[in-house]
Amino acid sequence: MWKIIWIDLWTTNSCVAFMEWGEAKVIPNAEWNRTTPSIVAVDKEWNTIVGTPAKRQAITNPLGTIFSAKRFIGRKYSEVSDEIKNAPYEVVKWKNGEALIKFNGKDVRPEEISSHVLMKLKEDAEKFLGWTVTEAVITVPAYFNDDQRQATINAGKIAGLEVKRIVNEPTAAALAYWAGKGKNEKVAVYDLWGWTFDISILELSEEGTFEVLATNGDTHLGWDDFDHMIVEYIVDEFKKQEGVDLRKDAMALQRVRDEAEKAKKELSSTTSYDINLPYITVDATGPKNLMMSISRSKFEELIWDLVERSMTPCKKVLDDAWLKASELNTVLLVWGSTRVPLVVKKVEEFFGKKPSAGVNPDEAVAQWAAFQAGIIGWDVTDVLLLDVTPLSLSIETMWWVATKMITRNTTIPASKSETFSTAVDNQPSVEINVLQWEREMAVDNKTLGKFILDGIASAPRWTPQIEVTFDIDANWVLTVKAKDKGTGKEQHITIQGSTGMDEGEVDKLVKEAEEKAEEDKARKSSVEARNLADSTVHQSEKTLEDNKDKVPEADANEANEAISELKKVLENPEASKEELEPATKKVNDIMMKVGQAIYAQPWADWTEAWWDKKEDDWVVDAEEDNGDDKKTERV
Repeated sequence: MWKIIWIDLWTTNSCVAFMEWGEAKVIPNAEWNRTTPSIVAVDKEWNTIVGTPAKRQAITNPLGTIFSAKRFIGRKYSEVSDEIKNAPYEVVKWKNGEALIKFNGKDVRPEEISSHVLMKLKEDAEKFLGWTVTEAVITVPAYFNDDQRQATINAGKIAGLEVKRIVNEPTAAALAYWAGKGKNEKVAVYDLWGWTFDISILELSEEGTFEVLATNGDTHLGWDDFDHMIVEYIVDEFKKQEGVDLRKDAMALQRVRDEAEKAKKELSSTTSYDINLPYITVDATGPKNLMMSISRSKFEELIWDLVERSMTPCKKVLDDAWLKASELNTVLLVWGSTRVPLVVKKVEEFFGKKPSAGVNPDEAVAQWAAFQAGIIGWDVTDVLLLDVTPLSLSIETMWWVATKMITRNTTIPASKSETFSTAVDNQPSVEINVLQWEREMAVDNKTLGKFILDGIASAPRWTPQIEVTFDIDANWVLTVKAKDKGTGKEQHITIQGSTGMDEGEVDKLVKEAEEKAEEDKARKSSVEARNLADSTVHQSEKTLEDNKDKVPEADANEANEAISELKKVLENPEASKEELEPATKKVNDIMMKVGQAIYAQPWADWTEAWWDKKEDDWVVDAEEDNGDDKKTERV
């Protein structure tokens, strides 16, 4: 028999499910638990152990036990400095800058570690179902970039699984909530998990259509941060009392981590938690015991700022979806940290309604992924998912402007084509620089890939027609194609994660984009003014040359003098909009007189439409295929 399984490959615990008779069911592991710790280790006989057995021996083998490998998956070493500080095992830099993990005496990729977890889930599913499993749907955070999505797919391949679909976790939770209700609702999904936070708004219909309206998040906020705050508090208090820094003892620190996780869970239902770790360490005076009590109020004090941080993406996602909190029907909380009373309280205050407890927060994502697997396997036929891309995709055009092709929160799969042209006469090739992010200038965005379209026939600038097409599929795999309409020459690139953005950089650039919005706008205005000036020079010189027998000498001299002045301004790469606009206007005004001299009165009507173009009309020089709107641009 053939079945597609769902896997939630989570940082702390993972889960597997499948569809049976239209119902999503979570598969218990070999230990008969519904979730499996995402932990891999090597035992004394050098055998690889996974899950609960690996977690049990973590205290005595902290350097050889790998947990939270998902923090490093698809990321560069330079991007994970904070994560490395909190990992007891060794993380090393590979030859291409990737972050690799020391495991079993060699350097391995994080996806190799994750593949061991996937293999266990696959084996547990096969034992439970009674047949071989070869295909899976895997969920990822909504803000996972191309590198991380591709690394997740590679982990599945290593584990012997064909990954049929990558699905965003908040979307998964929404379907789990909808299943069995089948009604029209607008739902916010607050997804706080191991090391990242996602917030998404979806519109659900009784017909089974799921449209993601917007998504946002914080890539450095998760319940691991809650644990870390408790660990830091315990270690600092112990140092005050005993003068010993437990951070220097890997085994002792691992014991504190385990106790911090227990404290977090206990303080969600009780008002205090007693920590009792005998013989935590030894110094010259003898063994030391760690004994202290943490109250819920102290816990909430430690995590207050973290919970407050999650409200900022909540506000942004409402703005992106063009909704007010009062227009939402339901707010879903997903994953265990959403059981923390302070989180529940803050979410209720922000959205003005009690969060829904209609789904198991630890299994909601797994249940949806099982539905998605059922859709692919034809077990479910009445559900349509319309997800979105969380970041804009652009190309670099003249004067380093980032021209958006697919904007953030666009429903995928998606396709967009625009026609561009050359920037200089007889230009033999164009470089297509594919960008990701929200900034106005190319240099402030992340380059996903570049390619050259050559063999362009010799022609004046702006004459060749280069059609650029962006196609992004349901797995966020992007294909960019460029075609010269004149010669039929074509090139393309498929971006599957080899050069995608890292998650930490996404978070950093989000904040930069918000903080520098006004600065970006000013810089873009200057670039547009330069494009207008450059176009004015080119068109004016061409008009004078083509009509030199018709233009009075005095008018021609005046025009050439003004053009020379404008060229001098353009020679300064730092020339501002305030410098460029008057010089451009002077040339335009003189060329109005020139035109009148050439065509007499009929020229006036034509030049009013020609010379009074808006700046946006001058920035571009190739036709955009976008319905009735026509726009051109140079690359």
